[in-house]
Amino acid sequence: MHPRVAEPSIVTLTAIGKTAAKHSASCAADLADLRPGSPISRDLALRLICCPDDDLPALLAAARAARDNFKPGVVTYSRKVFIPLTNLCRDYCGYCTFRRDPGDPGAHTMTPEEVLAVARAGENLGCTEALFSLGDKPELLFPEMRDTLHQLGYKSTLHYLEAMCELVLRETSLLPHPNPGLLSAEWIARLAAVSPSMGLMLETTNHALLAPGAAHDNAPDKVPAKRLRTIEEAGKQQVPFTTGLLIGIGEGPEDRVDTLLAIRDLHDRYGHIQEVIVQNFRAKPTIPMAHVPEPSQGEMLRAVAVTRLLMPNVNIQAPPNLNAPYYEELLDAGINDWGGISPLTPDYINPEKPWPHLEQLRLRAASKGFELRQRLPVYPEFLPALISRPGLRNGLLSEKLQAARDGEGLARKRAA
Repeated sequence: MHPRVAEPSIVTLTAIGKTAAKHSASCAADLADLRPGSPISRDLALRLICCPDDDLPALLAAARAARDNFKPGVVTYSRKVFIPLTNLCRDYCGYCTFRRDPGDPGAHTMTPEEVLAVARAGENLGCTEALFSLGDKPELLFPEMRDTLHQLGYKSTLHYLEAMCELVLRETSLLPHPNPGLLSAEWIARLAAVSPSMGLMLETTNHALLAPGAAHDNAPDKVPAKRLRTIEEAGKQQVPFTTGLLIGIGEGPEDRVDTLLAIRDLHDRYGHIQEVIVQNFRAKPTIPMAHVPEPSQGEMLRAVAVTRLLMPNVNIQAPPNLNAPYYEELLDAGINDWGGISPLTPDYINPEKPWPHLEQLRLRAASKGFELRQRLPVYPEFLPALISRPGLRNGLLSEKLQAARDGEGLARKRAA
């Protein structure tokens, strides 16, 4: 059973209100002085993320200028299949509908045959990414998962994930992108041999969300320091990495800025953050946080714009299905990518929010002056180093990357 997650307390809401009041003086002069391509300070980020409504157009204009200085005229997406390898998980997050306990309706661990069937179906629809999502080390909590892994012939969920990434890499043209949770240095190296990129959402650096009744109560893998350690280790190994923040789960504006600064600090040191996702919490009737207010459109636009100004030369993504019907307005806040979009599989994390049709996504992008282009799960600027790195089994990963990319490092167009 999920632990009960309380709605934001009066104390929490008051603290957020005080933060907003402290930093909400007019930001017009600061915005006028910004130079595209130069990252802003923490102090300015705090003022901008709480800027008055009158300053929001100027904030968005500054974010657009920074994005246009980085990658003008094009917004990308990754055509993917979503492979929920197992939805058993030892974490009980207050906002999650993906996870299951053994015996729960819908609890399932995919077989190799199921994995390959989904990957081949996606290949036929022009997908280039196999996104592996799974619970974090469920065998540590559930003997049923240990039994399942034993029957499949694997020691752990990570051993099984490694094998399934290799299976997809060998048997299809898809490139695996795993999101397995916390990883040791050894496991980052092993998964990097069978996938060009991987990801872990930092979500927040606010330790208070681990407290009883908070969003990460009874979620041992959501300790910020542990997640930062995984992201840093990926940097030490130069693995292209996707991370990001989740807004609306009980954190305040300062927490959002500090989470972004933690990501920026790691990228400044290692240069491996290929993408930062700004994801908004969406309430669902079956979760403990069912009655927690969702972030407003204004909060989302401010968070995205500040992300762009803090990291002007990093790919910024926000999911269109979680921001419908106004998702094209995120282009005004400085994103340059829509993330993964599937023509085949649902968003298993947010199944009630369908992906936009790709033609609709193209038209919405065009209405804002952007060309929609398909990318690989790894961004073009990270490809040269990857292709020259020894990969799985005498360079199979490098071979697959070269076959999948076009001359610009995006996804090669299929022959008609």
